[in-house]
Amino acid sequence: MFAVVKIAGQQFKVQAGQSLYVPHLQGKSGDKVEFSDVLLTDDNGTLSTGSDVKAKVTAEILADLVQGDKVIAFKMKRRKGYRKKKGHRTHYTQIKIESIA
Repeated sequence: MFAVVKIAGQQFKVQAGQSLYVPHLQGKSGDKVEFSDVLLTDDNGTLSTGSDVKAKVTAEILADLVQGDKVIAFKMKRRKGYRKKKGHRTHYTQIKIESIA
C-alpha cells in the first residue's frame, strides 16, 4: 500500500516503514506527526483519489533538524570590481512513516 501525501506544499509518495527527508517541521525527535492531506492511495491495485480518500498517514520524527548541501549564489560584473557571494543551507526533517490508515 502506498499513498501520495502533501507535506509543507510538496507531494511525496510514501509507504509504511519508509524513511524520508521533508521540509522542516515543528517538533522534536521522537514526536509523532499526522498528515491528513492525502491525495491518492493504492490498496492492492484499487486507487482512490480526491474526496474518496479517507486515509491518514502517521509518522515519527527521527531527526528534527538536518541541513542540506550548501547552495552558492555568486554574482559578478566583469571589469567593474563587483562580486557578491551568498550561500544557504536548506533545513530538513527526517521522518519515518509508521502507518497509512
